[in-house]
Amino acid sequence: MTYKTGSIGEFMKWTKRVITDPAAASDTPKRWFDSDETAAKALGTSVSPEAMVKLLSAENLTLLHLIGTLRPDSIRALAQLTHRKESNLSRTLKKLHEAGIVEFEEGAGRMRAPRLVARRVTLDLDLAGPGSVVSVQRPEVR
Repeated sequence: MTYKTGSIGEFMKWTKRVITDPAAASDTPKRWFDSDETAAKALGTSVSPEAMVKLLSAENLTLLHLIGTLRPDSIRALAQLTHRKESNLSRTLKKLHEAGIVEFEEGAGRMRAPRLVARRVTLDLDLAGPGSVVSVQRPEVR
């Protein structure tokens, strides 16, 4: 289990139990939410840790750096910068979008400009069980 949902009362009851018996916390997730919807927003992605590791290859990290610094005005412009085929680049950008790392800004006609919306990806890997978590952190809007 990567997170637990429950009311504030349930969380308080659990906290009191852990204070008296610290061993009670050993199999409990580190993150609590009031609902699955809140958890989905906070965790930001449903991409598995394994898929995220593959997605964040050296080539794709370079791609993300270019998107963040040069802000190309279209996928075609990004393809020219990276010397990659548009179809290949489009598939990669779709996966990055599904992971919550990239969004698309609508342009003239059918043009879409990729925009980096995440600043940090955290992988919390449970090496002995199923409790791994991937979170994508976006900067706060001010």
